[in-house]
This record gives sequence, structure tokens and C-alpha cells, in this order.
Amino acid sequence: MSTAGPNPSIGLTTISRTVASLAVGVVHTVERAVIGEGRMRTARGNAWEAVCADRARADRRAELDRLVAELAAARAAARRSRERQPVS
Repeated sequence: MSTAGPNPSIGLTTISRTVASLAVGVVHTVERAVIGEGRMRTARGNAWEAVCADRARADRRAELDRLVAELAAARAAARRSRERQPVS
């Protein structure tokens, strides 16, 4: 007596995965054709853009901190000069 394994059948999930896979392939091919090979987004390119964005944010934050420190110093100097003036 031999028992045959279950019949492999194509189910709804298999069809959905196949259609999704084909759609991704088509989109990828069209993107390469339209944009060009050199301008394709890659994980490395995305990571580099993130690093550059982080650096730019850090630069802007440092500039803002510097401006706040200058304003605080100017305000303190103005306060000191008012305190030194004799009352007439």
C-alpha cells in the first residue's frame, strides 16, 4: 500500500504572491528604464542621504545653540551695564 502525498495545488495566496512579485519586477524594470542606472535609489544611497541629513541637522542645531549663547551673553552684558550706571 502506498500513500501519495498531498496534491500540490495553486491557492489564492500563491497567486497573490506571484502577482505581487511580477508587479515588483515590472516596476523595478520601468524605474531603471525611466530614471537610468546611475540614478537608481539603493540602500547605500539612502544610508548616505540619512547621514548627510543628520550632519546638516547637527550643524543647524550647533548654529542655533551658538546664536542663543551670543544672545544670552549680550543680554547679561546689558544687564551688568545697567547695574553699574549710577542712579541720578
